[in-house]
Order: sequence, then structure tokens, then C-alpha cells
Amino acid sequence: MPCFRCHTRQADPARGASPWRRAVVSGEQVLFCPQCQQTVGWSEVLDRCGGCGSTHLAKALGSISCRDCGREISPAPSGLDLPDLGSALLPGNAPAQPVSASPALSAEVEAALARVLGHSLR
Repeated sequence: MPCFRCHTRQADPARGASPWRRAVVSGEQVLFCPQCQQTVGWSEVLDRCGGCGSTHLAKALGSISCRDCGREISPAPSGLDLPDLGSALLPGNAPAQPVSASPALSAEVEAALARVLGHSLR
């Protein structure tokens, strides 16, 4: 997942605490790189807990929880905020052109798989 502000991608993290900060912005979990955390006002966009005002929120399985006071916000009931896809999921209604990934992202994924699997994919 890239940094929310500068879109820099995190390299394979070393074991232990990460300098990257997880946060919730507009109900979605995002990451902030160490450089963006040094920018004045970077935390103004973070969602806050309705109970204690903390920005130490985490999102898992659709629920947002406050790491400071433990308050939980459940996800909206299924289907209420989903777009109506109508016939888009029916066979034969696929997009005419497939969406292609950037070459840099493809190379990054290939390198990560090679590290994990211990061999080249080519």
C-alpha cells in the first residue's frame, strides 16, 4: 500500500516496529511514510474517534476501532452503500479492454514473489 500523501511504496519492511504510520482517513485505512509524517499538518486529515478524539484508529474486517479507548464502529449493513452494478456482472459484459498494471508495479510484485518463493518467475 502506498503512502496516502506522496504515493511512495513501502519496501519490504524490516522486522520490528515500522516508521510508517497506519491511520484511518474517510473511513479507509491508509499508510503515511516517515517523510510525510514530518510535514506540518499531515495529521489534520485523519479520522478521529467519536468517543475520545484520538487519531489512533484501525480498520479490520470493515470495523473501525479506537486503539486508545476501545470504541468500535461497525460497518454499514451489507448492500446499503454498494453501487448498483446491475447487469455488469453478467457473462459477456466484461470491459472491452483489460486494465493493465504499470510496468514498475509488475516488476515490484515479481521481485517480491521471487524473494518469498526463492526463485525467479521467468
